[in-house]
Amino acid sequence: MKRAFWLIFIIILTVTFVGCAQNQKADDKKIPPATEASDNLSPTPGETETRIITDIYGRQVEIPAQVESIASIGGAARILTYAGCAHKLIGVTEMDKSNVAAMPYSVVNAEHFQTIATVGTGGSKDTVFHEELITLSPDVIFALTDIDTINDVQEKTGIPVVAIYPTDMFDESLYTSLTIIGDVMGTQERCQQVVDFIKACRDDLYNRTKDIPDAEKPTVYTGAVSFRGARGFEGTYGAYPPFDAIGAVNVVDETGQTGGIIIDLEKVVAWDPDIIFLNPANMNLVNDHYKTNRSFYESLTAVREGRVFSQISYNYNWTNIEIAIADTYYAGKIIFPDAFADIDPIAKADEIFEVMLGQPFYRHLEEAGYTFGPITIGE
Repeated sequence: MKRAFWLIFIIILTVTFVGCAQNQKADDKKIPPATEASDNLSPTPGETETRIITDIYGRQVEIPAQVESIASIGGAARILTYAGCAHKLIGVTEMDKSNVAAMPYSVVNAEHFQTIATVGTGGSKDTVFHEELITLSPDVIFALTDIDTINDVQEKTGIPVVAIYPTDMFDESLYTSLTIIGDVMGTQERCQQVVDFIKACRDDLYNRTKDIPDAEKPTVYTGAVSFRGARGFEGTYGAYPPFDAIGAVNVVDETGQTGGIIIDLEKVVAWDPDIIFLNPANMNLVNDHYKTNRSFYESLTAVREGRVFSQISYNYNWTNIEIAIADTYYAGKIIFPDAFADIDPIAKADEIFEVMLGQPFYRHLEEAGYTFGPITIGE
């Protein structure tokens, strides 16, 4: 009897054990492997997440969600300085490292720029160092150059390239370029502050002279303007932005030409402008010409009556927007003294530099010989 009982008990235990084992195997099939579970997790923020931005050329560029390191080619480092992002640069051009007053951003960033990589030559014959960029591997490359170069750099390095291209001190392209940088770098507030300041300067300059009839305005000429190199007195500018911003009557505009041009000096004699502005950086060329062409200069009323003034060059490796705006206020002070009676050009310049460069800068210009003031030709 007892033997039969234990036999039945053993059979029941065996059936139960087999059934549990089969159920466990069935349950195991419902649990995905650990690798499958991790594949379904969202990417860690800052590691693989990306987003799409639109650059100045309308290109759709995929960039990291969080940009921590950047490099710049062409003239981009200047605009990144305005945007308050220069400290994020880990690569710039040789030109950016020049540390010369004619490029204020190169001076205010001189210490930082000397410690980081060189990724191109910069300047008018810019050469990009692709291998250096690949080795450096910044999150994003900012570029202020032509579209073909931008596409070539992105293709060869595999690094996202974001294009900016400000064309003038009060042009929408400047505001758009700053907005793009703010979106990429997460510095929208800083960039908007700079945009608002520049627009406020634009409106202030326009409002000071908008009601002055052209017939009551003196005629003006700007010479020794640098474009594609240094120029003498004959180097001038049609639709000169600082003059346009204050509604000045630029005698050169009669030609219908815009941008940097070489003018026939006989035209200047015929125009005989009331006020002349010259670039102090090129006065060596003007003074050399004066030695053999004294009669030309003495035929100009502005020269004879001491109405020749400086206009600091603002084009050096693209446009120094801050100098251009400061030049405009100084030109306004000279051409329309009543409308600009409350303006101290040097104090105004440093206010502009403080906002755009993060520090006053006029003393650096002064030390380099670039100042606001009267000019005596021949000295």
